[in-house]
Amino acid sequence: MELNRRTVIAGTAAAGLAATALGGAAEAASGRKPVRELFGTLADGTKVYRWSLENGGTRLKVLSYGGIVQTLELPDRHGRYANVVAGFDDIADYVAKSPYFGALIGRYGNRIGKGQFTLDGKSYQLSVNDGANSLHGGAQGFDKHVWDVEPFAKGSDVGLHLHYTSVDGEMGYPGTLRTTVTYTLTRHGDWRIDYAATTDKATVVNLTSHVYWNLAGEGSDTIEDHELTIAASRYTPTDSGLIPTGELAGVAGTPFDFRRAKPVGRDLRAGHEQQVLAKGYDHNWVLDKGITARPEHVATLRDPRSGRTLKIATDQPGLQFYSGNFLDGTLTGTGGRTYRQGDALCLETQHFPDSPNHADFPSTVLRPGQTYRTSTLHTFGA
Repeated sequence: MELNRRTVIAGTAAAGLAATALGGAAEAASGRKPVRELFGTLADGTKVYRWSLENGGTRLKVLSYGGIVQTLELPDRHGRYANVVAGFDDIADYVAKSPYFGALIGRYGNRIGKGQFTLDGKSYQLSVNDGANSLHGGAQGFDKHVWDVEPFAKGSDVGLHLHYTSVDGEMGYPGTLRTTVTYTLTRHGDWRIDYAATTDKATVVNLTSHVYWNLAGEGSDTIEDHELTIAASRYTPTDSGLIPTGELAGVAGTPFDFRRAKPVGRDLRAGHEQQVLAKGYDHNWVLDKGITARPEHVATLRDPRSGRTLKIATDQPGLQFYSGNFLDGTLTGTGGRTYRQGDALCLETQHFPDSPNHADFPSTVLRPGQTYRTSTLHTFGA
């Protein structure tokens, strides 16, 4: 029988065994304030700090550089901990060669075709950094800046408020965008991300988190046997540059159907035209629930070997599933192991790629006087 981690933690605490069975989970649930340490120094002398958070049996380490989740440790069904996200041990690797490991993404997550869009009759040219297109905010997106970090411990929750101001014209985007992202670990060990932003000029915004997951443990093996469910009947096919064509295609009868749980690798090499273009899965799923007032459950990832599960809830209309197609064995992670193709996957809650150029897609426009708000909740189990 698969046990819920909340039940395990509560039961062992009642028996006075929580610290032994779950590595101090009961103590972690007390909501202690996050701890800061120096992680490294950038070439210009800017110091990068690492914040350690622990609550409800979940252990999280976050960098001020890019708001990066460097490690996230969870117990398996036997209470044994492992780091389940891909990352590096030093700041130099994050600066020089990271494929967005664990980073906050902005000003626009995913791709914008040719790095161009028109808003209120004015055309904008963005930083182009992915062939002919703009990816994840351009060459110097939010992932490549040092954020101001404010720790907190409130009630039974602990977390970080991360602040960054993107000036008017940065990477070609109009308006000064003031952004706050809050990472919260709850007493149950859930990880919640709350995004907020305001602007002084009309602009486009699509913020997300680019964590690479392997629930068996970072660098341990392929994620192809992970079982995935996505509550989506449609997805957005792309051209050869991975820019949506504008079609909302049905998943029924295709490798893109994850409405019922199936191993990631079952149809990974089915030879579908879209998989050939992307070298696997690298697509936006159109969530059946659409945009909602509060986060709703949209995806479940489970590793059968460890029993670890990840449930994702969001208020966003899309989910980008990326199967780690471009990991090629040249990157070495925190555990000293190299990352090969398919050794981790991403599940990015967001608006659709290239939305500013598709009038039929949900709008990503933010105007002065409005506040961009979105939330994503990660619930863990074993």
